[in-house]
Amino acid sequence: MTAQNSDFSKGSVKRQIVAQAVPLTVAQIVQLLYNVVDRIYIGHLPEIGDLALTGLGITFPLIMLVNAFTNLFGTGGTTLFSLARGRRDEEAAEIYLGNVFALLVISSAALFGFCYALRKPILLLFGASPVSLEYADQYLQIYLFGTAFTMLATGLNGFINAQGFPRVGMLTTVLGAVLNIVLDPIFIFGLHMGVRGAALATIISQGVSALWVLRFLTGKKALLRIKLSRMRLSFARVKRIAALGFSGFVMMGTNSLVQIICNNQLQLFGGDLFVEIFTVIGSVREVLTMPVHGVTGGSQPVLGFNYGAKKNGRVKEGIRFVSVVGIIYTMLSWLLVMLIPQQLMAVFSSEQETIVTGAGMLNIYFFGFVFMAFQFVGQTVFQALGKAKQAIFFSLFRKVIIVVPLTLLLPAIGFGVNGVFLAEPISNLIGGLACFITMWCTVYRKL
Repeated sequence: MTAQNSDFSKGSVKRQIVAQAVPLTVAQIVQLLYNVVDRIYIGHLPEIGDLALTGLGITFPLIMLVNAFTNLFGTGGTTLFSLARGRRDEEAAEIYLGNVFALLVISSAALFGFCYALRKPILLLFGASPVSLEYADQYLQIYLFGTAFTMLATGLNGFINAQGFPRVGMLTTVLGAVLNIVLDPIFIFGLHMGVRGAALATIISQGVSALWVLRFLTGKKALLRIKLSRMRLSFARVKRIAALGFSGFVMMGTNSLVQIICNNQLQLFGGDLFVEIFTVIGSVREVLTMPVHGVTGGSQPVLGFNYGAKKNGRVKEGIRFVSVVGIIYTMLSWLLVMLIPQQLMAVFSSEQETIVTGAGMLNIYFFGFVFMAFQFVGQTVFQALGKAKQAIFFSLFRKVIIVVPLTLLLPAIGFGVNGVFLAEPISNLIGGLACFITMWCTVYRKL
């Protein structure tokens, strides 16, 4: 692909978003297979499947924390990279790429050391029971060795897409995920490694993805490359990167906080069964939200480039298109959950109690799922156009101001475990509409 082909200020905005979104969506869905395939295999382990899956669910907040730091640098850097390219300032764009690479390497080393040393106290804090702690620790003590692989593959892949190479970006995760699918049954069942086998398969696969990204971004095909001379950090640049990436950091960080609170509340009011159910529901949510994440993520370089090039009409057209696609998709997803909740639960567990009880919780959790589209679109526009404060506020508003208090309050006033699952649809309605309406009034109408 030539530089002319990656000029997002020319041609159909819809086609450009779709061209970015389709491979990105495929890549993100495939990325999920790293964890979702693990959960499916682990949930069906003979005799210990349910407890092992519960233990795996306890590790999610820590994994989200790693992803939060990836977003802090990767998302913020990609946004600035796209804006610089829109201004035709390729030197600045390449400096942002080099700085993000350095930041990801440094932060991955720090996170590994901290999390590995304190993993058992952290898991107990996150809601592990004495039984589920064993399986959570088995997974985490191996998974953490792949921290750098995870952060580099995910954090740098956006720079490939932002240069107009979405298919290459898609292959980043496809290669690793296919390898993970192949290795999982070999390690888990063939070599009888159980939970440890799932973790080992994951980090090997992530390592392959990271090598693919680095090979492309240091090779001749990339328009802008990782160079040692561009890695020198400056406080001003790091501050700008972190400011724009902070909304993504807050979203992932607050997801981790919510998961911790939910695990503890579910353990208190229901026990390991409901922690396991929440783990499965989280997997279903991740799968169903990936396509809309792909569309909104695919729109970011297009919106950011055109905003940097002062093509406001094209920015507005892109916002309208993403809004319509997001609303239609989340409506269809909600319908799917209502029609086959037990079948969705059965993918992850063979226990009838888990399937039947989980189906009811699934319907509560996904009620009004369409309102989540408004949150996705609003956040995407704020972030793509460099409006960090608004993006950060609405990340905090939905999770910290709405979900956390409701998760603590509703079970205590008589809703029991149902209250934990009910907090999500309430937050989608209030937070999603607030974010979208604010974006429409303060950004869209002024373009």
